[in-house]
Amino acid sequence: MKKMSRRLALAALSSLTVLNSGGVHAQTAYPNQPIKFIVPYPAGGATDALARMVAQKMQDNWQQTVVVENKPGAGGTIGNNLVAKSPADGYTVLFGIVALVQQISLMKLPYDPMKDFAPITRVAISPSVLAAAPSLPVNNLQEFVSLVKANPGKHSIGSYGPGTSAHLQGALLNLQAGLDLTHIPYQGGAPLVTAMIGGQLSSAFLDAGSSKQHLPKFKLLGVTGSERLTWLPQVPTLKEQGLQSYEPMGWFALLLPAATPKAVIDKFSAESQRILKLPDVREKIEAMGLIPGGETPESFARIMKSDAEIYGRIISDAKITLN
Repeated sequence: MKKMSRRLALAALSSLTVLNSGGVHAQTAYPNQPIKFIVPYPAGGATDALARMVAQKMQDNWQQTVVVENKPGAGGTIGNNLVAKSPADGYTVLFGIVALVQQISLMKLPYDPMKDFAPITRVAISPSVLAAAPSLPVNNLQEFVSLVKANPGKHSIGSYGPGTSAHLQGALLNLQAGLDLTHIPYQGGAPLVTAMIGGQLSSAFLDAGSSKQHLPKFKLLGVTGSERLTWLPQVPTLKEQGLQSYEPMGWFALLLPAATPKAVIDKFSAESQRILKLPDVREKIEAMGLIPGGETPESFARIMKSDAEIYGRIISDAKITLN
């Protein structure tokens, strides 16, 4: 009987060893099946282009299929929710944008952006530029503020949609500078730029990447972020000019479901950082008017938290709601 018990114990120990070694092998073998990048916006935009560039580089290096699937709708929340509810195995990846944290204070979400995702890194960073119409008799932010104050109710500020970065930044400008700029939303960045060119708006916060080629047509009053842009060194930051909470910039980022094993997160993070250091990748990102990313997961998690808090205060102070 004792011999039988001993044999059973040894068999159980042997089985446990095999299972454990299998678990380790499964982790070290990642990836061993196709990976999906979920882009929660339509094909053809900057988010889609960046996702496909990173996916191709990852596929080439890992010799494993990496596909991009566009899941647009509801301001990105459909695609975001799909990833949040996906198996946490490293094979379903969110290619998200800064709206992920802005929406926390704007709407009821079926997921928690701060708890249901494991941040990996920002792929690219997108500053905004405060631009004034070329017809306005101003040359800097101080003159613009003076003009608007001297003509109450006569000037406007456009955005590429309610609740977008441009909307929040314009609302913050009204609050801090004591202005009454009328918010006029458009359905996307292209119509917004067209309206600015046509003189239908006094001002707008323009996405530096998507509107880069058009910026010389406008009077540029300031940029978001903590430092001047290398390709617009003559334009001061809004922070330099005494305005606060303009440090956050737009971003495009990689995130995994929150419960993804650390070994998988570490491997995915290392590969993402490798890709973002490649000269041709950085060149393509910069050519889009964007700044290459590449933070660690821990650093990006801190950025997400800070951005969410700042945008939350702006939304609350400006009483912004999405009807």
